[in-house]
Amino acid sequence: MNSSSTVRPAPPTGERPGVGLRDIPLPPYVTAEDAQFAVRAVVVHAPRRWSGGTVCRNDASPHPCRLHRWGTRVLALRGLRDADIAALIERGDPAAALPPRPPA
Repeated sequence: MNSSSTVRPAPPTGERPGVGLRDIPLPPYVTAEDAQFAVRAVVVHAPRRWSGGTVCRNDASPHPCRLHRWGTRVLALRGLRDADIAALIERGDPAAALPPRPPA
């Protein structure tokens, strides 16, 4: 067996090579459970400065990664402002309670 040959899987049909994964779909409506998962996603997948730029703290993919983007969008749908989301990330607690919902 030649050790220099490498088998690379072909990209699925319809998907160009080198194209990143699509965003995770948002839930039709945001439940308290969705919001708690979103808090966990933005905290665990927070940005981290690295020699090559800003990466996801969890998996070193370019930041913002799919889960961080999903969590941010879910929390925004829940009514949190960018400053509220940034405060959750700064706190660093993936089980942090959500701030109260703003009045409608």
